[in-house]
Amino acid sequence: MRGMRTPRTAAVLVPLMLLALGCAPQDSSATATDTSSQPTGQTAADCASGKTLKPDVLTIGTDSPAYDPWFAHNDPSNGKGYESAVAYAVAKQLGFQNSAVTWTKVPFNSSYAPGPKHFDFDINQISITSARAKVVDFSDGYYSAAQAIIAVKGSPAAQATSLADLKPFKIGAQTGTTSLTAIRDQIQPNSDAVVFKNTNDAKTALANGQVDAIVADLPTAFYLVAVEIDHGTIVGQFPSTGEPEQFGMLFAKGNPLVGCVNQALATIKENGTLAAIEKKWLSDTVNVPVLK
Repeated sequence: MRGMRTPRTAAVLVPLMLLALGCAPQDSSATATDTSSQPTGQTAADCASGKTLKPDVLTIGTDSPAYDPWFAHNDPSNGKGYESAVAYAVAKQLGFQNSAVTWTKVPFNSSYAPGPKHFDFDINQISITSARAKVVDFSDGYYSAAQAIIAVKGSPAAQATSLADLKPFKIGAQTGTTSLTAIRDQIQPNSDAVVFKNTNDAKTALANGQVDAIVADLPTAFYLVAVEIDHGTIVGQFPSTGEPEQFGMLFAKGNPLVGCVNQALATIKENGTLAAIEKKWLSDTVNVPVLK
């Protein structure tokens, strides 16, 4: 995943480091599902015909609450927010009008569990990893994520200029995320990473001084410090450790719709739709120091 996510309480633009930024280290060698057998000579809509769980309906999963900047106003169906807009752009390529798209609640930590799914695909800041890919399938990546450290302005943790500087501090992240993996693998703090059920618990713990810092993906970190955390600041981002961490759409293992979605993604990348969605919902490049 994702790092952590948080609900919108005010309208803000959420800055973003562009796709070339660093990443969390979890299974960086993982790739999306092999699509060498993807049908050729037909549209994504032709490809998807008859392959959804319900005839003429595309069922998309995500968690609830659905947090900014990925979704707006906790409503995935409004087409607002980066992932909602991407989902509808893909749906259009697959031949589904907005009215033919339905959303279903899928808790993040259960999305990548093995077994049948009650959705066609899930879009929820789910990082493509080799461990997860053993039991589910992923689309090609639609976003490259960097992880970032958040602290309170003026605190000792906020003065850190390297990963080594962060070792003495108590640092937390949401359970099951690559943000948590980044703490354990890249910072390797002197005390165990603090694990939180959700973003609200993490940001409350930071505000109350129960932890010195928390980790989230960079777009979410910008939103947190702008809206959710009083006197919050982004200390820096994690350095790249190889291939960028990619968010992918998640499918039940063996789902024949994967190749069709990859075809749709390729189209919206080539025609500029994906870049336009990113610019609208994740804003422009900013300078965030890399902690080495």
